[in-house]
Amino acid sequence: MAEEAAAGYLAGRIDALREHIVALIAAAPGLPAELGRVRAQLEQEWQSRPPGTILGLILGFIVLGFAVEAGYRYFLPKRNTQDGSVAERLRSIGWRLAVDLGGVAAFTLGSAAAFLAFDWPVRTRQAVIGFLAAFIVLRLVIVTSRALLSPRDARLRILPAGDSEAAFWHLRIVLFAGWFALGWVIRDWLTLLGMELASLRLVVYVLGLGLLAIAIEAFWRRSRLAAVYFVVLWVLWAMRAFGMLWLAVVIAALPVVMRLAQASVDHVLRAEGAAAAGPRSVLAAALGRGLRALAIIGAAFLLVHAFGIDVDTLAAGDALWMRLLRGAVNALVIVLVADVVWMVSASLIDQKLAAANDPGHARLRTLLPIVRGTVAVVLIVMTILMALSAFGVQVGPLLASAGVIGIAIGFGAQTLVRDMFSKFFYLLDDAFRVGEYIQSGNYKGTVEHLGVRSIVLRHHRGPVYTIPYGMLGAVQNMARDWVIDKLTIGITYDSDLEKARKLIKKIGQELAQDPALAPNILETLKMQGVEDFGDFAIKIRMKMMTKPGEQFVIRRKAFAMIKKAFDANGIHFAYPTVQVAGTADPAVAAAAQQALKPAPTET
Repeated sequence: MAEEAAAGYLAGRIDALREHIVALIAAAPGLPAELGRVRAQLEQEWQSRPPGTILGLILGFIVLGFAVEAGYRYFLPKRNTQDGSVAERLRSIGWRLAVDLGGVAAFTLGSAAAFLAFDWPVRTRQAVIGFLAAFIVLRLVIVTSRALLSPRDARLRILPAGDSEAAFWHLRIVLFAGWFALGWVIRDWLTLLGMELASLRLVVYVLGLGLLAIAIEAFWRRSRLAAVYFVVLWVLWAMRAFGMLWLAVVIAALPVVMRLAQASVDHVLRAEGAAAAGPRSVLAAALGRGLRALAIIGAAFLLVHAFGIDVDTLAAGDALWMRLLRGAVNALVIVLVADVVWMVSASLIDQKLAAANDPGHARLRTLLPIVRGTVAVVLIVMTILMALSAFGVQVGPLLASAGVIGIAIGFGAQTLVRDMFSKFFYLLDDAFRVGEYIQSGNYKGTVEHLGVRSIVLRHHRGPVYTIPYGMLGAVQNMARDWVIDKLTIGITYDSDLEKARKLIKKIGQELAQDPALAPNILETLKMQGVEDFGDFAIKIRMKMMTKPGEQFVIRRKAFAMIKKAFDANGIHFAYPTVQVAGTADPAVAAAAQQALKPAPTET
């Protein structure tokens, strides 16, 4: 059934195209005569009134419109352009756009509205109003282009472009819109004069060659393929293949519009004083994705209208291809909404991660990637289920089947389930975070990654441990809040302990004043007292409180300073020695030692 409908639609379009081409070919030889007839009708018009009547009316009401607009701008309060912050930049852009739109409204009020206030002949009314309407539309295009490209003030430019590039494209847009408006006026005027439809279309197609020339000139130096593309568009337009024409426009223009939409939002919302866009904010992500979604939805409805599909028929049709097309449109909307939600969520999480670089936010750096992955999985599953539902698929049995399969997998994957639950409770208890140094049994190292079922530890000597959460057991976290480092040294029994205490206290104060070490010292180095009387030394104990992982550098620095201070103040470090005592004569001992030496061997 769907194949028959598609074949019938295609056959109808081919027949209409054939009839159109035949009518144009038949009208071509009679075009000069038709133009002569139109000229004769104009001469007849000019005999009843001066030739410049309509032109004078048009110029007069244009001048009147500009006069009203000038008065509007004169009494409008002046504001200086400010772009120091995002809010000031947005206000300046909005103010200029509002002023320009108000100027167009004032021009319309002074020209078209003033003209309509009088009773004019029907043909004169139609000609003047057609020209004024085309001129107003041209003014609106110029205002829009000025707002986007701002060729004279880069501070208020929405599209990210250089000055020369902005001026180039603004001029081409104005030329294209101006020629289009002129063709529109000529077409309406020839229709008013009663030109035959086939001849009128030939004139319009010739005028369309001007639009083609402007487009080719604009893109020729950038892409020869683009020039060929515009020729194809002109041919499709001349053949009245509007469905294929708009399909080609959407295929080429939609990616560019989507890219420029996000780039423009990033450029306008760039940070204060920045020449280019930095990390994307949540607002920029939401606006950019929202504009891209609107562009895609607008392109979809444009294609539906271009191919002659009635919206009411699409909403209520029972044909298979209608149901599939309706499901595709609904699924597209669902995907776009999910895309906006994901980009906003991901941007918010990325901002939090970027702000959590210091050790005090280690828990956030641990949990946020897990939250991002969870949000992604939930969005993907919900989007798939809702898209399938939009196509008419019953998702209830799928969910039931998934539940049964999940139970079967659960019985065969108890270890995996144990690991995943262990991970959940470890994170709930805040037992460890990414970047912290932990020890569990024989495994120790810095937490590098928290996987779905295992943790990755990097040992301080380089090896990497991958440990399932269910095998961790008790965890010793060596990087949480603070550490107390104990230091023990041995000095000789004749040392002055009070002097040693004062020297150690002074060293602790010097360490606390060191700009490189002071931020990591929570409690300075101090002597606790005598730890033990050893066989050859008095052992004294010292301690200090530091940030986790920083005690090693501070300890090495403290030992070096203690060695230097003790040497300078006559405090000696103790070390084991061996003393040999006896009463024998030294001469006898030397003889005995000589006797113990081995005799030389003969060679």
